[in-house]
Amino acid sequence: MRGITSASLAVTALALGVLGLIAGPAASQGAASAGSAVATLLQIEGAIGPATSRYVVRGLEAAQAHGSRLVILQIDTPGGLDTSMRDIIRAILASPVPVVSYVAPSGARAASAGTYILYASHIAAMAPATNVGAATPVSIGGEEAPAPAAAPAAAPAKDAHPTEPATPMERKVINDAAAYLHGLAELRGRNVQWADEAVRGAASLTASEALKEHVIDLIARDVPDLLAQIDGREVWLGNRTAKLATAGLTVERIDPDWRTKLLSVITHPTIAYGLLLIGLYGLLLEGYNPGVMFPGVIGVIALMLALFALQILSVNYAGLALVVLGVGMIIAEFHVPAFGSLGLGGLVAFVVGSIILFDTETPGMAIGLPLIAGVATVGGLVVLAIAFLGARSQRRPVVTGERVMVGQTAEVVENFNEKGQVRYAGELWNAHTATPLRVGQQVRIVKVEGLGLWVEPI
Repeated sequence: MRGITSASLAVTALALGVLGLIAGPAASQGAASAGSAVATLLQIEGAIGPATSRYVVRGLEAAQAHGSRLVILQIDTPGGLDTSMRDIIRAILASPVPVVSYVAPSGARAASAGTYILYASHIAAMAPATNVGAATPVSIGGEEAPAPAAAPAAAPAKDAHPTEPATPMERKVINDAAAYLHGLAELRGRNVQWADEAVRGAASLTASEALKEHVIDLIARDVPDLLAQIDGREVWLGNRTAKLATAGLTVERIDPDWRTKLLSVITHPTIAYGLLLIGLYGLLLEGYNPGVMFPGVIGVIALMLALFALQILSVNYAGLALVVLGVGMIIAEFHVPAFGSLGLGGLVAFVVGSIILFDTETPGMAIGLPLIAGVATVGGLVVLAIAFLGARSQRRPVVTGERVMVGQTAEVVENFNEKGQVRYAGELWNAHTATPLRVGQQVRIVKVEGLGLWVEPI
């Protein structure tokens, strides 16, 4: 009975643990803080992508559900995808809970997409020795972009002189981005002129310069200092003004749940690229070896995950088509006597497609060149091996067929004058002769006609 009770308790604890994992850390932390005055802390670190936007949006929803008085977005990012940035900004603008964007710790930055998020927040703060700016949009893959994507952070500079875009498409994208940041600046009462410089001239500011230019509201050493400084400030929430009461708030951190972490992994460009290759090779190998099953199963799973990641990420579809074509041509080299031409063409298409698949200027959105070089090297070695084996097979002597049989020795298995049977290489053959032959006599094959042999005595 004691063993059964212990097992039941263990199963119950495991089930509760699984339910807690599925519900996510936000729910468990919120339940623990019910009834207390808390501020929710969310962290934006690294490149902003779909996983980041999902984490922030769900974190804002959890903060509202559990009665948090304040949400602190601690930012350290070089930028990210435009779609993910806009999802975060929409959630901030719709949030009934005041949102404070805090660029921290010292040495952090809110570049590109981070600048837009900072401008959209109810209160903007920075730690000493941080910087903000470089919000010029970058178009993914050289295609038309409807809004600002990420741009790498520039060196801090107080003054930047905007340059006129070279093409109509660039002007369209930059004007759209400038208008977007301009609208956020007007909404929050921040420096509109500098917002235009950040977009058109990639201007950047240090924390002290940003405070002087009225880009941010304050500089805080740490989170407790931040809460102390914003206590009693008034912010505009929707259609009303709210006064912040942040003194003595308990800060609770919400970490990403397992689903967000999984999404973050598979939407990383390098991982998505690897899954795509595994999926393509798995399906092609299954097609050439029907019934093996294992390559097909792995290929389907990897390809589904890759397609999910690619439809979330911004990809250059010409690059994707070249990657698929290149892999197909390399595999076809195994089955078509092209003497390396298919493989070489496929290798070139694969490398070019891999390079242009993702935009290399967007922070965190590029595939590492060593990875592309490694995969291309393996493909090149495979093509060389196929070409070498094909050339060597051409030089080998013929070991089967009619030309090999002529001149070989056979044994007579019955007496006959014109037609009979002989044994050659363990097989019985119909034979013709102009000379009578006896059982056991050795004869030479002089000609092969269909399934018959012409022989003569030795």
